[in-house]
Amino acid sequence: MFVVDRRLYERIQERLRRLYGAPALPRLMDRLQLIIGRYGVGAECPPEAAGCAPWDQTDAVLITYGDMVCAQHEAPLATLRRFLEQRVGTAISTLHLLPCFPYSSDDGFAVIDYRRVDPALGDWPQVDALAEDYRLMLDLVINHVSSQSRWFRAYTNGMAPERHYFLEVDPKADLSRVVRPRTSKLLRSVQTPAGERHVWATFGQDQIDVDFSNPDVLFEYLDILLFYVHHGAQIIRLDAIAYLWKQLGSPCIHLPQTHEVVKLLRDLLNLVAPTVLLMTETNVPHAENISYFGQGDEAHLVYQFSLPPLLLHAMHSGNGRYLSEWAAQLAPPPAGCTYLNFTASHDGIGVRPLEGLLPQAQLDGLVAAMEERGGLISRRSHPDGSATPYELNITYFDAVGVPGDQATSILRFLCAQTIALSLQGIPGIYFNSLLGASNNLRGAEQSGRARSINRQKWALPELEAMLGASSTHQARQLLPEYLRRLRIRQAQPAFHPEGAQRVLELPAGLFGVCRFAPDGRQTLWMVANLTGAPIQLGFGRLARRARERRWAELIGGWRQSGDQLPSRFELEPYQVAWLVDQA
Repeated sequence: MFVVDRRLYERIQERLRRLYGAPALPRLMDRLQLIIGRYGVGAECPPEAAGCAPWDQTDAVLITYGDMVCAQHEAPLATLRRFLEQRVGTAISTLHLLPCFPYSSDDGFAVIDYRRVDPALGDWPQVDALAEDYRLMLDLVINHVSSQSRWFRAYTNGMAPERHYFLEVDPKADLSRVVRPRTSKLLRSVQTPAGERHVWATFGQDQIDVDFSNPDVLFEYLDILLFYVHHGAQIIRLDAIAYLWKQLGSPCIHLPQTHEVVKLLRDLLNLVAPTVLLMTETNVPHAENISYFGQGDEAHLVYQFSLPPLLLHAMHSGNGRYLSEWAAQLAPPPAGCTYLNFTASHDGIGVRPLEGLLPQAQLDGLVAAMEERGGLISRRSHPDGSATPYELNITYFDAVGVPGDQATSILRFLCAQTIALSLQGIPGIYFNSLLGASNNLRGAEQSGRARSINRQKWALPELEAMLGASSTHQARQLLPEYLRRLRIRQAQPAFHPEGAQRVLELPAGLFGVCRFAPDGRQTLWMVANLTGAPIQLGFGRLARRARERRWAELIGGWRQSGDQLPSRFELEPYQVAWLVDQA
């Protein structure tokens, strides 16, 4: 029998009162009871209350589309599962399956039907099968729906309740303060039985924002959330959550009501599915991004959005100064929370998270370098009509690589990836990063979307050829080495997401951190050479009484007793060392 935690129940009630007012509470609490009755799965203590971390050093997230790998006469979800079983295995623990629902644009993020799997990908039993192999993360695309969705069609036909699901705005209204990540028109004109109306469309004319000031909209998404949990989702990613609540005269980003909704979702999960985690997606400056931790009562995970561009800058400049300064000032996440450390995803490399971290001249140089490597630049509009870079659209392999020099590009790419694997948090790895994919310029041309440059899908025979013994493609070298480092990482207690982190004071061409296992069992030093020349480093820069320790370097596989230890060791160009004390 499902037993309601009265404390959580009352907290949800208070959040609903703040959002929608006291008169609406009786009706809303009755609806909550119906949802709990439909999806309630247990009343165990939430992970944070039980005192056990919901993650450890064995965790790593693979980010992938459902049709990243395709074979003839087989559903792509089944092909993906087979490829992962044969080529990746347990090197990853979690599968972030990007939107796998019927959609009209944006590679899945203009959802037509939240409760169906796109027949072109497979079906729910195949999603369920992936959830048996990995901890499954699904997207709740919560800010907007497709203009071809049933909800929006009903709205345009004046049908209830959907006719109240969308934000109608007078086109003469002052929208100058609205912050958004696009240059497209904010409003879309649409014909309804009441005449022409203009609806809010933050991300484009096919992605129509829903109106969360209407509690019916909230309850639609509460039901969808728990429907995903019913199908095995153990992590829910809240897409574009920062823009959720709109209020004319405000920036319409990070409003208090948005944070209240995230807290409500967290409370509901703790009530009916307490082992399920929430992750927010907010590609904004660092302080704004981590605000979604709340006081440890909002998201369990947030993306480390400043890491990809800062790491990219460090690799290009051969100087770890700005990366080190940022990493040194990072506050530990609240208890029960952690970061997702990633370098690439299905989106581009956001540059807004560099605000206040990198001088403008350095950013301008980075943008120019990406364009030289075939990258595209997405821009956002400002109230004065100007537009500035919002996102670098380029694969991370091409971004850090050296055109025409595959060997050096592989070294540089592995250096960047290993740094990301070493930082406090959980690694997030995009499928195409495992392969060292190059820019898909043809895909971007055909789709007309810059982000398609890093959204290449693969035919299984093509992938097998790339990974075959006679292949000269970089994937042949990268995939096994990437997986080897992930497996080494899994065995190191110091890489536990809750293990402390200290940034090392090193020369500009180096970047390093010291990681500490939560139980004190292990200390690990990561040192990376960001340059194309060998650099020598004294062991004394890492630890006191270095000669009294017995050292092991885990990536290279050497061991050295303290009495035989040289005073300095040499890091080859773009080498990363994982050093542990085996005394």
